[in-house]
Amino acid sequence: MVFNTELVGSTVEMLVLKLLSERQMYGYEIIQVVNERTDGEFNWKEGTLYPLLHRLEGAGYLATEWQTGDTGKKRKYYRLTTKGTARAESKVAEWGRFAGSVNAVLFQPAR
Repeated sequence: MVFNTELVGSTVEMLVLKLLSERQMYGYEIIQVVNERTDGEFNWKEGTLYPLLHRLEGAGYLATEWQTGDTGKKRKYYRLTTKGTARAESKVAEWGRFAGSVNAVLFQPAR
C-alpha cells in the first residue's frame, strides 16, 4: 500500500526527531530504521531525508559529528540539541493530540 505523500510528509520531521531522541544516527541508518519499523510501508529514500536533516541542522535542532564506522567509512552522525529535544517532545505531543482527535471521529460510535 502506498500512503498519500502529503500525509507522510507531514510526519517526517516528527519521526526523525523521535528517532534521534533515542540515539544519535547517521542518515542512512535513519532510513533503515524507519523502513524496518514500518515493515517497508514507509520506503524512505535519501531524497526524503537529507534535505530535512540539513533544514533541522540549520534551525539548530541537530548537531553533527563525523565518525569512522566499523567498516572504516566516515559517516556524519546526527544528534538532537537541547532545542531539538524540546522540538521532538512538542511534535510527539502534538501528534498524540491530533491522532486522538482523528480517532475519536473515525472510531467512536455516533450518539
